[in-house]
Amino acid sequence: MFKKEINTAPKSKLKSSVQRSLRQSLLSTYPLLNPYIDEILPKKGSLESMKLPDRCTLYVLDGQPLFFQHDTSTLLPHLRLVHRFPSAFPSIRIDRGAIRFVLSGATLMAPGLTSAGGRLPSGVVAEGGEGKEGLDEDERWTKELKKGDPVVVRAEGKTEACAVGFLLMDTKEVKEKGKGPVIEDAHYLGDGLWRLSTD
Repeated sequence: MFKKEINTAPKSKLKSSVQRSLRQSLLSTYPLLNPYIDEILPKKGSLESMKLPDRCTLYVLDGQPLFFQHDTSTLLPHLRLVHRFPSAFPSIRIDRGAIRFVLSGATLMAPGLTSAGGRLPSGVVAEGGEGKEGLDEDERWTKELKKGDPVVVRAEGKTEACAVGFLLMDTKEVKEKGKGPVIEDAHYLGDGLWRLSTD
């Protein structure tokens, strides 16, 4: 989505009512952000929006990119926000062999997740069931993710997340099939959105 260089666009301040609705939307999509929401979006903060190509909007607070959305779809966190609060977002892990492809903007394929170095959710937290959502000791997300869910892509042997995007199929289906595209059009380290100056 952001393979090409993005030109800096003018920012516009958002009304407090829009900021409140964005805050609610963020918390409903990412409930684990709850403890950090006042740090991410302070009530007295001045959130700004920046129009990007392909009907995308980037939300910026004090020059820090926070999240973006395409049209009116679900808010996706900017990688800089993911790096600040890595445990607050659902994630999957790719093996070492898939890293260079993801960082060049290629579609993430299932074999990069189903191999020994990859990590798909364990599914120990059932839908609406007991237990805590998050990473377990084996670095697997504890809840299965559905098609269309936003997800952060971590990489084997690396501490920082390398991409964020939407799932093209359920994680359960990825485990069963073991082939096919899993995420395309992701925001990845080094892409146009990552390099965009928001000052």
